[in-house]
Amino acid sequence: MGRFVYWMNVSLDLRIEQVPGDNGAGEWLRIGEELHREFNARARQLAVMVQGRVMYETMEEYWPRARTDASLPEVLREYGEIWTSAPKVLVSRTRQTADHDTRVIGGHDAIEQLAALRAETDGAIGVGGATLATQLLRAGLLDELLLFTHPSVLGFGRPLFDDYDRPIDLDLLEQRSFEQGVTMHHYALRDVTPC
Repeated sequence: MGRFVYWMNVSLDLRIEQVPGDNGAGEWLRIGEELHREFNARARQLAVMVQGRVMYETMEEYWPRARTDASLPEVLREYGEIWTSAPKVLVSRTRQTADHDTRVIGGHDAIEQLAALRAETDGAIGVGGATLATQLLRAGLLDELLLFTHPSVLGFGRPLFDDYDRPIDLDLLEQRSFEQGVTMHHYALRDVTPC
């Protein structure tokens, strides 16, 4: 059985956006080459990427073009190739189609479809998007958190989970430090009860 891994860049106060629509691309992020190489290595290991519509459309807008943009550093072109060619699932109520090896699921049974995907997949399933991650958490399907914490306190902005106010117990699986004060913490969620 697969494992849903919610992978996000966060501030010290667990914010993923400072202003609506920055989609994790704010000036508070400190993503250097070393960190991006870590992103590339981890993305390469995913069995599939599952993204909500907002996250998917942000990625779709940039990464397919980035892979062939000679003006970009090699590490970014490499991620563009990884993202574009990886098997993906877009969870959306409004989109019916998507390119780049992407299957679209949606509707009232999207969580059930994701549970079936998890059951039939071996390995890590990367989760992108707070709304989607919160829905998986509420359904008791979220398995792990992979947080890259940037040394900034935003004080406001979108939190890691949308409207979730229950305690979450975690076990630390691994941690690492990167340039510019960024740290990675990888956690397993302990017995999350569906709500």
